[in-house]
Amino acid sequence: IFVVGSSRSGTTMMGRILGKSSQIFTFHELHFFEQLWSPSPQPQPLSLEESRKLAATLLSIQRDGYLAPRQPEKYFSEIQDLFQTALTPPDVFRQTLHYEASLYNKEAVCDQTPRNIFYMGEILSLYPDARFIVLVRDPRDVLLSQKNKWRRRFLGAKNIPLRESFRAWLNYHPLTISMLWCGAVRAGLKFADNPRVRQVRFEDLLLEPEKTLQSLCVFLGLEYTKDMLDVPQVGSSKGEDSPSKLGINSRAASRWQGGGLSQTEIALCEQVTAVDMKRLGYERTYQKVSELALLGYRLSWPFKTGLALVMNLGRTRNLLQTLQRRLGKV
Repeated sequence: IFVVGSSRSGTTMMGRILGKSSQIFTFHELHFFEQLWSPSPQPQPLSLEESRKLAATLLSIQRDGYLAPRQPEKYFSEIQDLFQTALTPPDVFRQTLHYEASLYNKEAVCDQTPRNIFYMGEILSLYPDARFIVLVRDPRDVLLSQKNKWRRRFLGAKNIPLRESFRAWLNYHPLTISMLWCGAVRAGLKFADNPRVRQVRFEDLLLEPEKTLQSLCVFLGLEYTKDMLDVPQVGSSKGEDSPSKLGINSRAASRWQGGGLSQTEIALCEQVTAVDMKRLGYERTYQKVSELALLGYRLSWPFKTGLALVMNLGRTRNLLQTLQRRLGKV
């Protein structure tokens, strides 16, 4: 199962919900597609040594954390018997995930890396049994969440390095985030009619959690249980984590209306995302724009975008292909 969408659209929460099922093991964000392997039409087999190293790297990301230093050597001995022949990278990915899930007696696996939305075509072709849940969220709420994402280190996510907080701050610009939201939405809509793909509005999950999840369980062939919704209220960029509080926080819907974004930020976002907002049923507010603020955003965009690209170079194997996919050119 692949849970995908624009970053800060509720993919992590959905992954946690599915992970409460007795059948599903939810992984952390693995970033296999794009960062560990650049998808190609005909994947070539790796050598046996390369296959084992890739599997060990995936285990390191899962067990040590995506932001922790990679230590695949810790897992070399564990996966020796798992791989006896050379495999393609997608086969290594599948086999490693099912191996890890089997340790917890789970039969299905869930990868909740948001950026996999840009690789849906390849993934659907590679894995005939794959299912996609595509999360969409009001772009203004995504904008607000991205604006405050750098604060996560100080709201309970103490494992986030300062460098990562700086990268999150640098990544934020209302124009950039709005364009990325459009890119993700359009990438998902390409497969809206595919029977193995289900689109879910994050607001529906927040406001009608039981109804939304019951429908998803039917789609995935899972048994629905009420305790699947008992997930910890963590991961917000608006307030401190409350891991002892369980359940869906409906107040996370339309948070942007409570402040945190300037009128100019909202106006810019609505201008860029207007077509896709209308397509998804989100209404524009036509905010008044400050010409001075607008000039500031336009002047800062090339500078901040350039620095953000530099900071993100290590997070992709092929920068040109990554940009093309984000812009809908692939």
